[in-house]
Amino acid sequence: MNELVIMKGKQAVTSSLQVAQTFGKRHDHVTRDIEELIAQSGSPKLGNEMFATGTYENRGKQYPMYYMNRDGFTLLAMGFTGDKALQFKLQYIDAFNEMEQQVKSRTSALSPELQFMQGVVDKLADNERNQHRLENKIDGVSEIVATSTMNWRNETSHLISKIARQQGNTGESYKMTRNDIYDEVDRRGGVSLKTRLTNLRRRMAEEGTSKTQRKNTTKVDVIAHDKKLIEIYTAIVKEFAIRYQVWNEEY
Repeated sequence: MNELVIMKGKQAVTSSLQVAQTFGKRHDHVTRDIEELIAQSGSPKLGNEMFATGTYENRGKQYPMYYMNRDGFTLLAMGFTGDKALQFKLQYIDAFNEMEQQVKSRTSALSPELQFMQGVVDKLADNERNQHRLENKIDGVSEIVATSTMNWRNETSHLISKIARQQGNTGESYKMTRNDIYDEVDRRGGVSLKTRLTNLRRRMAEEGTSKTQRKNTTKVDVIAHDKKLIEIYTAIVKEFAIRYQVWNEEY
């Protein structure tokens, strides 16, 4: 039971990775749900107190995840339904209760002076970690924002590769990321890249372009014919890169 909940700092928490494994969900879907909760709430408290960003290692790579306290887990798990989901929720509640009781027992054993000193040390350590994370985030966001439309093909392709690696480093994750970005281009640009690609390939056929060349023509080539779409596409790729915190990636 204690594997469900761990201690981080002075708080009993679980992780998005553990929740995904316990409830049989895809981890990227769990993190997406958390990000939607934070965005929809518009409350700094939700992001700062209930959820905190973290990373986990898989095959030597670091990937993003979230830590959440009891309140964060309760809010997230509201959307999980079914008999099995109910049992898992009850197990989590028991695990949180048990871990928090252990913390109370250890804290009460300290003298008031030691409790005060421990609090000061913990606060200083938290401040240092937060400052380090903030500096990394500022540097990472600045680098992403600096991406221009001058060399947009190479720069956006590089960012999309980073995003895909954060999602599992597979061909499928790269394809899914691309498709999500294309869908957003369609929405914001009021266009259908699929239709434009069909029309472009038809024109190429009429001009005598080879079948192989037409087949290798992609939606990025469609975007390249429209300055407005280049700007929209570049902006969306930047937003995705910031959302998935690609500066946390380690090579």
